[in-house]
Amino acid sequence: MLSPNQNHIVFFDTTLRDGEQSPGCTMHHEEKLRLAHQIAALGVDVLEAGFAIASDGDLAAIQAVAREVRGPRIASLARCKREDIEAAARAVEPAPSNRIHLVLASSDLHLEYKLRITRDQALDQTAESVRLARSFSEDVEFSTEDGTRSDPEFLLKMITVAVQAGATTINIPDTVGFTTPEEYAAIFRLIKARVPGIDDIILSAHCHNDLGMAVANSLAGIEGGARQVECTINGIGERAGNAALEEVAAALMVRRDKFLYTNNIVLSQLYPTSQMLAECIAFGCSPNKAVVGANAFAHESGIHQRGMMADPLAYQIMTPESVGAGHTKLVLGKHSGRRALADRLEKLGHPLDRNQVDEVYTLFTELADRKKSINDHDLLGLLQPGKSIPIATA
Repeated sequence: MLSPNQNHIVFFDTTLRDGEQSPGCTMHHEEKLRLAHQIAALGVDVLEAGFAIASDGDLAAIQAVAREVRGPRIASLARCKREDIEAAARAVEPAPSNRIHLVLASSDLHLEYKLRITRDQALDQTAESVRLARSFSEDVEFSTEDGTRSDPEFLLKMITVAVQAGATTINIPDTVGFTTPEEYAAIFRLIKARVPGIDDIILSAHCHNDLGMAVANSLAGIEGGARQVECTINGIGERAGNAALEEVAAALMVRRDKFLYTNNIVLSQLYPTSQMLAECIAFGCSPNKAVVGANAFAHESGIHQRGMMADPLAYQIMTPESVGAGHTKLVLGKHSGRRALADRLEKLGHPLDRNQVDEVYTLFTELADRKKSINDHDLLGLLQPGKSIPIATA
């Protein structure tokens, strides 16, 4: 069982559960197992391998992960129903350390229209389900679905019941990506101030990205007292996705001055994990995706390229090597300047003097206006016989 540590952030990866639930992200058994090994290499503390009751295939995949993957605690989601909890327990039983993750709605909107139960019935289900889950695992997480749109007093009551029944982690999901950073931090502060025994419990943030604030809200949750953050690789997940693990981890690294916490993430595995996920699902991440996108460390603007060649810190707050992304790319296009062009030609074995650079730059800009992507072959073509620029020898 994980214990609270005020200076340590627990990373809970739900790529194989919440992430896989989104359109285009379904993975077959072998893909889930392969990706689970990579996520373990990334250093996550808890790996949610699936939703055992969803299908026989999902249960079997969770069992395979529980048997074969070492490092993280292996978890399965379960609704507050006996059959769900028993299926989750069977699925994670082979793991040396496991967790049953319970979820029950706490907002009146979900209770009335989705579950059609009263608040009192929800509290009874909470107590019964947590006690049952604890009979199978010492580590039980309880999530208040739609917690950020719940009545605060009822939310506190549900959490209190869950803690008294034996929950070891309490998660407050921003299920529909509704909250703001300030509001989310305040929820955690309220819980810490009002729930008896909460000092022995890990509080968890789980944010969706419907308003584009999942990572910001997760970091605000940490500031409010959350010591577990739930996220996915590349931010995949329902609708607009979840908080992106690589963005949260990079923020904690780059802004150590603000976030004075430790974690177990192996940053150099961020990019390889992102790439493997793209191989397993129907799409990769956007080129401008933070941290792991193709353009995250690419520069085309002449002003930026000049600054990068003088000192990479001018335009990069972290190195591509630090997240396993290879090296900085100076992309040549119509926005590039003479210095980047001359540097690339020199690397290709053709150093030019200033007059030659000026002449070839004119030809380059003419080409760049016609061709969006310029490669090394195109550059060498500007130096071919028939042009006024002689081919230099290396």
